[in-house]
Amino acid sequence: MKARVPLNVLHWLTVASFILTWGAAGASAGALRASCVKVDITPEKSQWLLGYAARQSEGVHDRLYHRIVALDDGKTEIIIASSDLALVCPSLVDDSLRQLEKETGVKRQQIWWTVTHTHSAPEVGPPGLAPLFLGDRYTHEPNPEYSERAIKAFLEGVKQARARLEPARLGAGTGMSLANINRRARDVDGRVSLGLNPDGPVDRQIGLVRLERMNGTPLALIVNYAMHGTVLGGKNLEISGDAPGIVAEYVEQKLGAPMLYINGAAGNVAPIYSGYADFRSGHITQFNVLLGDRILEANRLIAKTGSEVNLWAGQKIIETPRKPGLGWTEDLKEYARVTSDGTNLVRIPVSFLRINSEVLIWAAPLELFNEIAVGVRNHSPYPFTFYFGYNNGWLGYLPTAAAFAEGGYEPGVSPFTDQAETDFTNGVITYLQAIPR
Repeated sequence: MKARVPLNVLHWLTVASFILTWGAAGASAGALRASCVKVDITPEKSQWLLGYAARQSEGVHDRLYHRIVALDDGKTEIIIASSDLALVCPSLVDDSLRQLEKETGVKRQQIWWTVTHTHSAPEVGPPGLAPLFLGDRYTHEPNPEYSERAIKAFLEGVKQARARLEPARLGAGTGMSLANINRRARDVDGRVSLGLNPDGPVDRQIGLVRLERMNGTPLALIVNYAMHGTVLGGKNLEISGDAPGIVAEYVEQKLGAPMLYINGAAGNVAPIYSGYADFRSGHITQFNVLLGDRILEANRLIAKTGSEVNLWAGQKIIETPRKPGLGWTEDLKEYARVTSDGTNLVRIPVSFLRINSEVLIWAAPLELFNEIAVGVRNHSPYPFTFYFGYNNGWLGYLPTAAAFAEGGYEPGVSPFTDQAETDFTNGVITYLQAIPR
């Protein structure tokens, strides 16, 4: 019988493999420069909040930010941003990135703009696909003044990050946290609804990319973890970054540098405390222990960083059928196509970033079910493979085929069919495995 290796030993073996190979990135590696800026986007006035039924804010509990990292190896430049927002429409992102390209020369494919998916932040820009499923939530005009401010702050933040590049070192690692849980609850009759399902699949990996200055002081920490920003429910009317924002601030106080919370495949993943009316009943500060301390511990386990870094970026468009009878919006026509036989397809842009031969990050504008991201990771040749969700907009939930058969909320408001899991997974894995190492 084959002996099993304890999980803690496997973790150390993974860390060790990274240390042994990090310094041997090859002759094409360059001297890394990096930077990070943190821009306050907290509104002063009442705003329409996004995430539940239409409601307006009545105060601010904690502040909201754009956190923006710039990376440059001398050949390839990448911008990674995390914003304390629920969702942004792909057309808004496209317009913003076209403006940046015109002003700076940085192309759209070089910028990854993600959101933490807090359900206690203001609406920004047009709603995109959401009114096709949840039209009663969008009978009001979104926040035009705040939207303009948030977009302008993002554009200026990217420019500031590019202007502040300095020599840096980079390392990567993983950790684990029990702060999340599958949210597809099952009743005795087999009915699936939003709730908590401790027996359901859930991805509890913490992914880390650490940036530090050449003297070893921290520059930024990029943290990848799958969890809906829904500790607070629809009765909460205070603006907040929810658990992702609370944890980011906690880690920043301990670390002395900004932390980007990058949500993962959170489509069917909730925080273990979900839907509470206020911060105290939601035990929100406990997430500093459940997740924040686990992030800090995983960061300490990154034993070595390097300045010789090779960045490689690419993108693939994956097409899959649109749900029959579902309409579309004119501002998202770039994300749809009709075949010669009349089949309506959704076009999903998937971004890829390889860092040396150890780290592969991929991203999509989706609320992806966590089983799909874990399946991709299991087929990846890279010891560190991270999925960044809600990237450069939102094209809805992409559930598994099994979830479509079960029903429930997410398949009901998805623009896709049960073929999406196969099309998407095969497309990502095929592309990922062909990336030159």
